[in-house]
Amino acid sequence: MKNIFSFEDKVPKIYKEVYIDPMARIVGDVEIGGKSYIGFGAIVRADEDKIKIGEEVVILENVIIEAPEGELVEIGDRTLVSHGAIVHGAKIGKNVLIGIGSIILDGAEVGDGSIIAAGAVVPPNHSIPSRSLALGVPAKVVRNVTEQELKHNNNEIDKVIKKAKVYRKFFR
Repeated sequence: MKNIFSFEDKVPKIYKEVYIDPMARIVGDVEIGGKSYIGFGAIVRADEDKIKIGEEVVILENVIIEAPEGELVEIGDRTLVSHGAIVHGAKIGKNVLIGIGSIILDGAEVGDGSIIAAGAVVPPNHSIPSRSLALGVPAKVVRNVTEQELKHNNNEIDKVIKKAKVYRKFFR
């Protein structure tokens, strides 16, 4: 593909059934797990450090993921990163929802099953515990995530992965 690039000796590793939109850019030491989705205009750039994206991860439109020097980025399985969000040098657990336009900064960690609300900013080196809903600038935990919210997030991931099969046919 013309939108997946090595950077010096850093070569992307893409597993089976990953959909990467033709308008997305994947650069450098990026690993993307099976059945993941990288949407329109997303940028995943690992020209300094490594980015590891798990299986069945959904990266929606205009998301920016960058791994600055010394800041490995990890995004756990079945996580959804919403439109226009930024993940910069952070670790995101499994089954997480990163809300529209939110920003997760260097050294921050978001625990499994958490939700970062739209527009929230998780400051550098800040930790959000597992199963927490965090919102605001800076992001603060306001309550635990419910089973219904986790189920909703999983349903959204399933819908996008299903759509990816249709998009593959458009952009062969």
